[in-house]
Amino acid sequence: MSPATTSTAPQPSQAVVKAAAPLKPILKSSSTLLGTRRSYDDAGLEDDSMDGPQSPRKRQRVEFDLNNIEIHEIGARSVEEIKQEIKKALDRHDHGDDDEDYDMLKETLSGKQPSYEDDEDEDADPTLPAKRRQELKIYVISLASFSPRLGRSCDGLVKSVLQCQWLGRDEQFAKIYVQFLAALVSAQGARLTQVLSSIVERFVDSRPSDWAVTNHPDVNREAVQERLHVALKYLLQLFPAAKSVLEHLINTKYPFHDESKRMHLAYVDNLLRLRKYCPELGTEILDLIISRLVKIDVEMQMDLDDMDDRLAAMVAMALKSSRANGDEDGEDLDESDTESVDSDESEDDEYTRVKTAKDNIEKMDSILDTLFELYTPSFTDPESDEALEAFGDLLSEFSNFILPTIKSRHTQFLIFHFGQQSEKLMDAFCGTCINIAFESQRPLILQQAASAYLASFVARGAHVPGHIVVKIFEVLGYHLDQMRALYETSCRGPDVRRYAPFYALMQALMYIFCFRWQDLIKAVPDDVDKDDLSSYLDQEIEWEAEIKDIMRRNIYSKLNPLKVCSPVIVDQFAKLAHRFRFMYVYPLIESNKRLRLSQFSVGAYSSGGALRDLSFDMNDESWQQLGSFFPFDPYQLPVSKRWIEQDYLQWRPVPGLNQDERDEDSDEDEQDNENGEVDEDTATDGEAGEDE
Repeated sequence: MSPATTSTAPQPSQAVVKAAAPLKPILKSSSTLLGTRRSYDDAGLEDDSMDGPQSPRKRQRVEFDLNNIEIHEIGARSVEEIKQEIKKALDRHDHGDDDEDYDMLKETLSGKQPSYEDDEDEDADPTLPAKRRQELKIYVISLASFSPRLGRSCDGLVKSVLQCQWLGRDEQFAKIYVQFLAALVSAQGARLTQVLSSIVERFVDSRPSDWAVTNHPDVNREAVQERLHVALKYLLQLFPAAKSVLEHLINTKYPFHDESKRMHLAYVDNLLRLRKYCPELGTEILDLIISRLVKIDVEMQMDLDDMDDRLAAMVAMALKSSRANGDEDGEDLDESDTESVDSDESEDDEYTRVKTAKDNIEKMDSILDTLFELYTPSFTDPESDEALEAFGDLLSEFSNFILPTIKSRHTQFLIFHFGQQSEKLMDAFCGTCINIAFESQRPLILQQAASAYLASFVARGAHVPGHIVVKIFEVLGYHLDQMRALYETSCRGPDVRRYAPFYALMQALMYIFCFRWQDLIKAVPDDVDKDDLSSYLDQEIEWEAEIKDIMRRNIYSKLNPLKVCSPVIVDQFAKLAHRFRFMYVYPLIESNKRLRLSQFSVGAYSSGGALRDLSFDMNDESWQQLGSFFPFDPYQLPVSKRWIEQDYLQWRPVPGLNQDERDEDSDEDEQDNENGEVDEDTATDGEAGEDE
């Protein structure tokens, strides 16, 4: 039944309703949990000595089993001797006496005490230096027994211990150190944030120099990460309050947008490891990653938009050079030479702009590649509950972070890729966009953005089938008619400020038509070859019901959308509509050239006074026209584009569509050839030709 002649809006297919029902609310609070929580037993620690209690509801008392650790035979002094030393230092510090012993204790526990290789007793016992280096283990064990005394007066000592480079030492020391952390928090609950912070701060470490300890064997990155997360997992098991504290810390410790790619990737990798054994923070972790990624995305796009062609070419060359040299090597080189580069190039603004853009692109590319890889296993069966749940999370990220950010350029391709895995997921995404676009309580900018996302998804999605294209076109057409009926009663002429939702929707339909016109056709003459696009030109084509009427009613309405919509889209629509005998709009376009939009503008703009104050050119009406924002424009990131290539419908020029224009220029081309002036094709020319 025609959407224009009924009072009931056409709806997306039934799969939309069925798919959307079990999904989470589109705009959910940040505390929503991700999926089914796994028990701590499922995420158990591998080492028996690190097992947490059966119930983490109460703070646990943590004690050392010295016999199991077998530390007595390693150091040069016994545990009791070192305990007496610590007790003496703490007693003197508490009484305000000379802090020399206390300061020496801080230096020792920081792990930075001077080497023992020069000790005068070394000749008598060659093993003495090694034993004394190992004494740090006894100090840590002994200090644990004094945890109840490590209150605010011992902040300096606690800070020294937390700064100890424990990740680069042997496995036994790492276990002892983690148990000390647990004992400290058990006795001093106020230290929980400080202890967790010391662990989260290590999330950015990725190179051996970040954790290496002199005169100790090298520890690889995988072992370091394992130790880091064993410690964090153990503390989460012991102390229930740790989860809320950790949620705050991972947000505040996230690298700034201008930090290196290496730091961003290391931090994201550690957040995703945390997510595996702490599913309660799963949603918050993904929210954090996506929100920060969007910020980088926006900054990157703004930087590129402000560049001229020469600087943009320099960015492309820098990216190509970085990939040729190897990403990691290039990153290390940049880091090691930072000071010299800054001093040599401090006044070179162009260099700084190019390097910043290149670094942001690489960060975006690498993090998005990681996220594509993270989500892919959940969509092995796109019809499964796991896939629906994962897509529900993606819809939430889209609604809360991506959609409100107009300048986002690449982050949204997560939803574009996974949303095409099945028709149920397509319907869920389209339904989400339709709900946002036509809910009156939504901000106007969100409604317009949702229309653009929907049109761009349908137009560019290579796996979106024709029947969904037709259904979405009809749904949008119905709402367009509703808006037209509402606005025409007060309309004096085209005005983008008053009727922006109508123009956004009209532009969305023209955009879909330009890319998916074949799917809007019901029947063609027998001599049309579907593989030969030029065979459609100048044919009597039968279009799907109401498609032509929807467009005609609204194009020729008082709102006059062809005057306000993006000229690029209007021009392409006019060419296709004319040559497919769909609609001939060139007379309207010509008459619009004599129409001044300023005469219909509302408020102070009607007189042009506000424009003169802002130094606007009154002859330039581009500011009164709709921008051509379609968020799934070509994906440019060099590494992660591998996930998109098979999902993306490139622009397909119709051979012969512009033949009339080319014939007009043929005489000039022939004259150039006769004079020997033949222009060589360039890469830019080739791309422009493809987009005709």
